[in-house]
Amino acid sequence: MLGRMTATSAPAHVRDLNILLGESARDLVHAVVDATTDDVGGVNSVRPTSVTVRPSGDTLVRYAVEVRRRDTTVVRETLVAATGSLVPRGAAIVAGDLDGESVEVGLWRWPHDPALPGLSHVVDRDRLGALLARAGVSPEHPPTVRVQSYRPGRRAVLAITAGSDRLFAKVVPPSELPGLRRRHELLASCLPVPRLLVTTDDGLAFMPALPGTSGRAALRQGHRLPTPEALEDLLDRLPPALTTMPARSDHRRRARHYGAVLALTVPEERDRVTALAGMITEADAGEHPVVPVHGDFYEHQLLTSAGAVTGLLDIDTAGPGERLDDWANLLAHLAVTETPRARDWEREILRHVHEHFHPKQLRPRVASTVLGLATGPFRTQRPDWMARTRQRIDLAERWLDRP
Repeated sequence: MLGRMTATSAPAHVRDLNILLGESARDLVHAVVDATTDDVGGVNSVRPTSVTVRPSGDTLVRYAVEVRRRDTTVVRETLVAATGSLVPRGAAIVAGDLDGESVEVGLWRWPHDPALPGLSHVVDRDRLGALLARAGVSPEHPPTVRVQSYRPGRRAVLAITAGSDRLFAKVVPPSELPGLRRRHELLASCLPVPRLLVTTDDGLAFMPALPGTSGRAALRQGHRLPTPEALEDLLDRLPPALTTMPARSDHRRRARHYGAVLALTVPEERDRVTALAGMITEADAGEHPVVPVHGDFYEHQLLTSAGAVTGLLDIDTAGPGERLDDWANLLAHLAVTETPRARDWEREILRHVHEHFHPKQLRPRVASTVLGLATGPFRTQRPDWMARTRQRIDLAERWLDRP
């Protein structure tokens, strides 16, 4: 049990942000470190590196923590704190009171994420060795594991090098594994999507690395990029059976969600983002047939070589949708990429899309995704997050009004 938490007086819907990003954060981290480590001499620093906020105010924060041991050595840890609906079952709960109101915070430390039970297997040498053997990989020396991404409670991707073999381990909540397996089964037979080598019922999937350079790196390095026609062919090859999978929310619902999140994190822009989300929702986006879509189609999901697509990644959201949404997602990501090569590719793709769809039906979809990307600088806790957030809100407005 934690004693009284300290936070600035605030409405209930921003209270959790104050607790997890204010002075209370250090107390929370101290509580979990003291309870789980025997030789703690102190906590040197606590730095938030990722923040997830829901419109309800429920909040999740990932911290980079420097822990000083009694022998004065310093170790770096990753800890996570969450409130409300973002607390997974199995998290340690720290309780206290704030202004006379009871508050509970869920806590865990890497790699023991209660929502991702398979994660600890990848960083355990013996378990990893057994899983690699099942995948047909038996390295002479211990494999190296590098974290590619970690979204607490949602997913993790780790790169594994075992001798000459390169693999990726994706960890998802166990309930999502059947859908992931099904998507890989459907797509690997007709697209450059990796086949799953091994899966475990606790949400772990191993797959081989594919050749090529990520589209994001190709943009940055000036490599040749796929033509819009090549991308169209890629999307055309998505199998019809994907339409039986669950659908994502549409761009209107996402715009309302993003607007509500931005109203919490940038209250000075509340009126503007609320009005913008409303205009996106009310704009005429047209009626389009339901077809197989990637669901999160943008340059970083592509592996390329000499202008050819050699890999299609992160198919977790593949399912039924409207083709224009895949194009809008790609254009939105290019729009926030501040390089001349991104502008050139954006114009090339935009010309192609305008040949198949009316611009006024594209604009609200791109604006919705850009509004979502405006939540990114705060989520990643960039030092200049406020300025970058406003730049992206401006960009979403320009896309909606674009002639």
